[in-house]
Amino acid sequence: MAWDQRFEDLLREYLPFLSSDEPLTPDTDLRDAGLDSLGTVELLGLLEEAYGVRFVDEALNLDTFATPGSLWGTLSRMSETATSG
Repeated sequence: MAWDQRFEDLLREYLPFLSSDEPLTPDTDLRDAGLDSLGTVELLGLLEEAYGVRFVDEALNLDTFATPGSLWGTLSRMSETATSG
């Protein structure tokens, strides 16, 4: 699963327990890496702005924000919908 650098840069800002030399993998546990509830809300706003999408209610759950892979997958699907609709 390949995401763009912008996504990784935004996400890493909210992962204080993940060192800069530690790889961010699709399965990295975002909670274990330091993403808290306030960070999730802030990150949500930044991702919506950066990618021109709106997270739909179905996407606003713990599973979406569990790993980079799940978050990128949701963001990618929303981006495709936004550009095709």
